[in-house]
Amino acid sequence: MNLDALFNPKKIAVIGVSLSNDNHPANIIFSKNHHRYPVDIYGVNPRGGVLQDQHIYKSILEIEGPVDLAVISVRADMVRDSLRQCIESGVRSTVVISGGFSETGRQDLQDELVAMARDADMPLIGPNCLGVFVPNKFDTLFLPMERMILPHAGSIAFISQSGGVLVDQMIRFSGEGIGISRSISIGNKALIGEVDLLEYLADDPMTGVIALYVEGFGKNEGRHFVEAARACSKPVVVLKSGKTAAGSQAVSSHTAALAGDYENFKAALSQHGVVEAETEEDLASLCDVLSAYPAGIKGHVAVITGSGGHGALATDACSTNGLQLPALSEREKKELASLLTPSVQVIGSYHNPIDLTGSARDQDFVEAVQYCARTGRYDCILMLLLPYIPGITSDLSARLSAVAQREKIPLLAYVPHEEKYAMFVEGFQLNGIPVAPTIEGAVLMTAALMRRQSR
Repeated sequence: MNLDALFNPKKIAVIGVSLSNDNHPANIIFSKNHHRYPVDIYGVNPRGGVLQDQHIYKSILEIEGPVDLAVISVRADMVRDSLRQCIESGVRSTVVISGGFSETGRQDLQDELVAMARDADMPLIGPNCLGVFVPNKFDTLFLPMERMILPHAGSIAFISQSGGVLVDQMIRFSGEGIGISRSISIGNKALIGEVDLLEYLADDPMTGVIALYVEGFGKNEGRHFVEAARACSKPVVVLKSGKTAAGSQAVSSHTAALAGDYENFKAALSQHGVVEAETEEDLASLCDVLSAYPAGIKGHVAVITGSGGHGALATDACSTNGLQLPALSEREKKELASLLTPSVQVIGSYHNPIDLTGSARDQDFVEAVQYCARTGRYDCILMLLLPYIPGITSDLSARLSAVAQREKIPLLAYVPHEEKYAMFVEGFQLNGIPVAPTIEGAVLMTAALMRRQSR
């Protein structure tokens, strides 16, 4: 099926708008697109009328010309007739917001929708979903704008079976400064599911990384998903629920999905180079780093720090995650030391981690990053930047970013995410350098790059 109309609509019809209830999901969708987005929006209600000075059509059949996307938000028992009219009028794609289908035991009703849409070769998202959001283009999420925190336009596409997880993740992306290309709630995924979207987004020029929250799969669907992720040239990140027996039961009651055998699924992801996020926080960080460095790394890391304790913690985390920390040779240690300020030369440790100590200045960190990049021994540098070191300035993160870009080596950073240190974080982020608020998080991002290249 061609999904272009679903993600690039010029004409959107909202079926089910109310003339008396502004809080109806259809009204929220109609209103936000009418006022905020560059699409032609049409409201449909069997009684007709006027809403926000706009003519409301009694049927989608009355709208002149083909509609690219119809959003259906009516009672479950009325969806079938609405969909039939959409097909009759030549609608190119649909999103069914309405619930009351397989998740409540009405598999028969859902199967009818699927058969109708498939016969018409019309993409259908849902039912029982939140909708689709594309920054600066349109928004079918039935949540009021004043309650939403939306990320800016970027290169991450996020697919979620859960509308709530989708919204939480968009809030997290916004807080981390991560932009998205498409945000898609698929709900019961009756017709269009993860595999269809993976195949479409693999060729989407607006998308660089594809992230998914997955609850479960139907028969053979999990295998097809892993194969599609393997075939995709772009990084794929998965957050999976239903890992336990209790979680599987919760998943089944939520969207009627089958959680399946998590351990086998986890092994398949690893085997095919798909990156798994353990938590929602990890998902955002992994999307960030894979967007910055989609090619991945072999896993030979130089750790540079101003604290021996931080270096030791990073070493443990790197070892646990299969990353290697090759040591500098004795000659290289002397060469590096000679480039540093006199106070650091005699007290620094130049093995790996490279500890420049609390006496280091901006230039010491700059020289260390540049030297390690030029040895050819490392394919990634992990910078543990401690903003409270007396001799450094708030310009350091921007200077280190410039060195990494010039030397063409991936740089990742740990900086405590406190308001007082925001300038250090922003100095990295504004230059496209991923930053984690914990050492463990920075190491996990580094390990994700290694798993990416293991494909």
